[in-house]
Amino acid sequence: MTYRIGIDLGGTKMELLVLGPDGQPVLRNRIATPRDYPTALERLKGLIEAAEAEIGARASIGIGIPGTMSPATGRMRTPNTECLNNQLFDKDFAAFLGRPIRVANDANCFALSEATDGAAADAKTVFGVILGTGCGGGIVVNGQVLEGRNGIAGEWGHNPLPWITEADLPLRPCPCGRSGCIERYVAGPALAFETDGEGARDATQILPRAQSGDTAALAALARHAERLARALAAVTNLLDPDAIVLGGGLSNLPHLYTDLPGLMRPFVFSDSFTTNIVQARHGDSSGVRGAAWLWPA
Repeated sequence: MTYRIGIDLGGTKMELLVLGPDGQPVLRNRIATPRDYPTALERLKGLIEAAEAEIGARASIGIGIPGTMSPATGRMRTPNTECLNNQLFDKDFAAFLGRPIRVANDANCFALSEATDGAAADAKTVFGVILGTGCGGGIVVNGQVLEGRNGIAGEWGHNPLPWITEADLPLRPCPCGRSGCIERYVAGPALAFETDGEGARDATQILPRAQSGDTAALAALARHAERLARALAAVTNLLDPDAIVLGGGLSNLPHLYTDLPGLMRPFVFSDSFTTNIVQARHGDSSGVRGAAWLWPA
C-alpha cells in the first residue's frame, strides 16, 4: 500500500495532507510555522511522524514552498517563509529526517495537482495559474513538473504585460525592481486598485458590487479580464497548453471562463484557439495535494 504525504510550507502555517493508496485524502493537519529555522525543522519532522503513527504506515514526503531553490547554490529564495530563506532546506531536512524528500514551488504543486486528478486530468500540457495577492504559474507536461534549467519555468508574473495600451500607462512599479510586470495588472491588489485607487488591497467586494450594477466595478472587471487575456495569450503562443487552470481568490470570478477565450483569440498566433480554460477542482487544497503527487505511482 502506498501513502503519500504532502506538505504546504507557508509563511504562517504548515499544512499536511495524507493521500491514501487510492489517491484520496485520509488525514489532514496544520500547525503554525515557527520563525526560526531549527524549530521549523523540528516541528515539520514531528508533524510527519505523528501522521505516520496515525496511519500506521511510512509515506513518501513531498513539500511545496512559496519560492524556489537556486540551482547555483541550492539555497532557498522565498520572501514569504522567512525562516527558510537562504537555507539548504531540501538537503538539511532530508538529512534531519533520515530519508529522501521532494521539494517544489507551490505554484508547480498546484499545477501538478490539477493535472493529476483535478480540472486538467486528461491534458498533456497544463499551465496552472494562481491569481491571488500575487500571481504565479506552473507547467506540467505528461504528468511531470517542468522546472527548467534555472528553476523558474512558469514564472510568468514578473514578465512584462504584453501588447501595452495607453490605458496601461504609466507602467506600474513592481517590488521586484522593474515596472509593467504582469502581476501588477492581474493579481488581486491590481484589481482592487482598478476600482478604488491607490491604497486599495481588497478585491473580494468587487464582484458583488458589479453584480449590483456598480459601473466602476464592472469597468474594473472588464479591464482586468482583457489584461489577463493578453498575458495568457503570450503564454499560449509560447507553450500552447492543452489546458489553463486558474486558482487563487480571483479564480472565483465566473466571467473569466466565458470571456477569456474570446478576449485571447485576437492575440493568439493561430487560426484556431481551443485551449480549455478551467477553474481548479481542488481549490485551496491543490497546493498540498500537488506536493503529495511529487512522488508518482
